[in-house]
Amino acid sequence: MAAVTRDPKAVWLGQTVARAGFPDIGAFADAYALKPYRLAQLYRAATRELRPGVEATTVLPLELRRSLVERGMRFTSIDPVVVQRSNDGQTSKGLFRLHDGSEVEAVLMEHRGDRTTVCISSQAGCAFACAFCSTGQAGFTRNLQATEIFDQARFFAAELATRGKRVTNVVFMGMGEPFHNYAAVMDAVALLNDPHGFGLGHRHVTISTVGLVDAIDRFIGEKLQVNLAISLHAPTDAIRARIMPVNRRYPLAELLAACERYVRATNRKVFFEYVMLEGVNDDDDCARELAALMRGHLYHVNLIPYNATPDAPYAGTSDARIWRFAGVLEAAGVPVTVRHNMGRDIAAACGQLRADTQPKVKATAK
Repeated sequence: MAAVTRDPKAVWLGQTVARAGFPDIGAFADAYALKPYRLAQLYRAATRELRPGVEATTVLPLELRRSLVERGMRFTSIDPVVVQRSNDGQTSKGLFRLHDGSEVEAVLMEHRGDRTTVCISSQAGCAFACAFCSTGQAGFTRNLQATEIFDQARFFAAELATRGKRVTNVVFMGMGEPFHNYAAVMDAVALLNDPHGFGLGHRHVTISTVGLVDAIDRFIGEKLQVNLAISLHAPTDAIRARIMPVNRRYPLAELLAACERYVRATNRKVFFEYVMLEGVNDDDDCARELAALMRGHLYHVNLIPYNATPDAPYAGTSDARIWRFAGVLEAAGVPVTVRHNMGRDIAAACGQLRADTQPKVKATAK
């Protein structure tokens, strides 16, 4: 399968000028007699220099800036509604409103040292209804455009820049299933990676999927060095289908076969996420069954302490049981880490993102 070539500048300009009412980039350039270098200056100002808007892009003539502002041209497609800071001092969560009133959340995690990670959303809500995930419990609204996805990372990058820091990693682990919005997510990856723009290396980007096999095969053809993570959460079809409806469409054998095709084609490791649910998927039998699935492959398991969500009837596994589970995997030679959750007090941890505009939240509020 041939790799797809994407033009991040064209993606950004096309969606940005459309928000200002232009049918395409050509019509926008003609309206203001803009040479290609002027378009490149706009793109660079927004994506690399992280300027707040046209008015701050001083490389452009003042009269042009004023005209563009009057026309309503904006560098961002999202507006912050609330930004919360966790008591841990390392986590910030932003609630962002989109042009149609839909809302999404994204999270900034500032780790020890200079590493920072932005967890971004690819959809307003999620259609896959995983039983332990707050986003999935609250329903699906719509896909996000590439700039709406990218602008979440851009927002936190601009905030970090005021403190002399930068975004070092981006994970597509927020609201939504990234591969359910495949084209826009790939365009957003191109925007993040562009050396003439945001400039984040592919190896610093991770896409997490519930396991859409057809999309994993399509992703192989992208020939990107972006990390792939699989939301696994169970070692058997019986357990996984109970907590993840997607397993009825793509059972474990099909999913793991796709992961093997990915490894053979890319020689890259696959990360498996496994949320620990007390009495559901956390006993020694589950650990041994998971070890049997993972052993001997280029796989890495991340065990995730469960974070409470409003509508799920689950309890989190105790720390002692999580480490016992990890010990079974380690003894079998399976690489494993236990994730340190951040931002629980502001509902910013794994599985907790949710917006009041999601359909089931709105219905409950009535």
